[in-house]
Amino acid sequence: MSRVYLQVALPVPLAQVFDYSIPASFSHTPHIGARIKVPFGKRELIGVIIGVTETPESPLDKIKPARQLIDEHSLFPPQLMQLLTWAAQYYHYPIGEVFSTALPTLLRQGEDLYDNPIHWRLTPVGLQITADTLSRSAKQQAAWQALEPHQSHGISEDFLKKVQIERATLQALAKKGFAEEFGQLAIQTGTPQLKYAESPLVANESQTTAIHAITEHLGQFKSFLLDGVTGSGKTEVYLQSIASCLANHQQALVLVPEIGLTPQTVARFRSRFAVEIVMLHSGLTDRERLRAWRRAYLGHAAIVIGTRSTLFTPMPHLGLIIVDEEHDLSFKQQDNFRYNARDLAILRAQLANCPVVLGSATPSLESLANAKTGRYQHLFLKERAANVSQPTIKLIDLRGQKLQAGLTSALKDAIATRLKKDEQVIIFLNRRGFAPVLLCHDCGWQAKCPRCDAKITLHRNPLRLHCHHCGFSQQPPNFCPECNSKELKAIGAGTVRVEEALQELFPKVPIHRIDRDSTQRKDSWHNLYADIENNKAAILVGTQMLAKGHHFPNVTLVALLEADSGLFGADFRASERVAQLITQVAGRAGRAHKAGLVLLQSHQPEHPLLQQLLSTGYQGFAELALAEREMIGMPPYGYLALVRAEAHYPEMALNFLTEAMSRGQVLDNAPEFWGPIPAPMEKKAGIFRAHLLLKSSQRRRLQQFLHRWLTIVNDLPEAKRLRWHIDVDPQELA
Repeated sequence: MSRVYLQVALPVPLAQVFDYSIPASFSHTPHIGARIKVPFGKRELIGVIIGVTETPESPLDKIKPARQLIDEHSLFPPQLMQLLTWAAQYYHYPIGEVFSTALPTLLRQGEDLYDNPIHWRLTPVGLQITADTLSRSAKQQAAWQALEPHQSHGISEDFLKKVQIERATLQALAKKGFAEEFGQLAIQTGTPQLKYAESPLVANESQTTAIHAITEHLGQFKSFLLDGVTGSGKTEVYLQSIASCLANHQQALVLVPEIGLTPQTVARFRSRFAVEIVMLHSGLTDRERLRAWRRAYLGHAAIVIGTRSTLFTPMPHLGLIIVDEEHDLSFKQQDNFRYNARDLAILRAQLANCPVVLGSATPSLESLANAKTGRYQHLFLKERAANVSQPTIKLIDLRGQKLQAGLTSALKDAIATRLKKDEQVIIFLNRRGFAPVLLCHDCGWQAKCPRCDAKITLHRNPLRLHCHHCGFSQQPPNFCPECNSKELKAIGAGTVRVEEALQELFPKVPIHRIDRDSTQRKDSWHNLYADIENNKAAILVGTQMLAKGHHFPNVTLVALLEADSGLFGADFRASERVAQLITQVAGRAGRAHKAGLVLLQSHQPEHPLLQQLLSTGYQGFAELALAEREMIGMPPYGYLALVRAEAHYPEMALNFLTEAMSRGQVLDNAPEFWGPIPAPMEKKAGIFRAHLLLKSSQRRRLQQFLHRWLTIVNDLPEAKRLRWHIDVDPQELA
């Protein structure tokens, strides 16, 4: 019989798998997808077995034996193995680090998969025999003798191993019906059951159409774009579709873009279903995350809700995938393994042969293009649920206005009017901190980050200058470093300054600030929702975190202090991002039966984008934007890859990218090269950055080129002297 070898994916920055032999101490060939501990240089690493072969690529005399098999079973079902392998190839990222990303931290570190150690005991049949019954197998006889005195609590498998009783021997006893393992949670053979905690709402006509379209495709792959205006009841469509999924004894996976959305989403789902629901996101402790991951893996969790990496959670009975707020940039990982969870959700659904629903009030142009070509079925929810009317949107011209922390007198009056009615107000400003600029009134000096090409933000409590790009922090100066003047002024407004101004104006009204600084503590979102849901007068001041799908029924006024922000961005996606942001923030107003008002403060009230949103809404904007993208061949009508290089000297990064480009221009399927150029923020955290953008009209041609070109680039001498990476389908060009 031919000898077989293990192909192991290790968490190292190398685009290859490693061959290991199976030591004699292993009782069987390990399963693909199991973790294994192996020697690697002078270290021991934990990797994932992704193949078994009789013809290893490494010379036989160089192959070392594996050290320890951690799992008796695969952690990744075949469909998930296929998804992760494909993602490693498509995004050109080391396969071992891709598999490592897909595991909770404790499993990466070798933690046992199960809550309790595996225990063994004799069965009722095993208790009726004697040791002589097993006289033909000394090992089985010894195992029976070890188990017989400990019937009440059994013996842990770890202890049995220490007395030289191997798992294979115990399994042989189990096959004969003499012994059984317990104390571990075996993968659930029974499947999720539908149990309601409350009755579903009565769906309107458009919701019913969408629910029917989705549920009639349960058990087969189909992609849906659920395109519904804010407040149109997309969540009810999700809930009733999931109900049908559970009725089919399957699990549902729900992806949300932000941690902040998970408490409200989970609360809504738990109020509807009396089934096990788990959350997975970075706000959990490692132990909590492993516990939730385990429940999904074992099939006990009927519904799994989480942020982007939750996509990689094994679910043995997966029957439906939902990606809420599918347009959101948070679904794209921006460092290390730069995958797009929304795009991979489509592939996972295809591999699992189940439907996937992408929901948004402002669908990405990529998803709209796929709906136009018929790749996605386009489902519309054009009206708000329960006959709730759309909010009125008005522009406030900022030119020549006297402002108090960014607030015009018209806005202050509007806030006061709503608060008198015990209604709630959202003030949106996409800038945290106290003030974005500290400058000298005498000479014009401005405080800048010494490590980035960026102004540094003034914070209060504690008083400090803080860079939001690199984390640099220092005490603000008492005197101007250039002219020694004491006339240092905080210019502009951040969320903290706006919060303080509102506290002065409305001292008796609760004011909640919602940004990265105020929501870092555990349970901060849960406590916030509890305060807001009392439906009394309150003001919410926040950044983009407020725009992401929250449902605050007593909010009747929404104000964007700087609607111009982003209108003149260098990124070709800037207008799409601004249109989505304005539409999403505006959608928080008037979601119940009280009329909603949206005020957009702008220095550019005649800007075509703002006027278009007012006249035709996001749908009209998207149609024109798609036509423009098609004209210039940019996504979704073209395909991009961005190479970023980082070095201690600017010319070093640019020279490396220039050499990489010259090597690529002579290859087959060469794309267009744009650059190399300095990054929009060239210096960040003391490092100089440069970009090289690749553009192709065909995805396959771009991938064929990248597979060949990146090998050449990686062998360049300059590649070892700086940091560089490839970002396939980049969502930001910063």
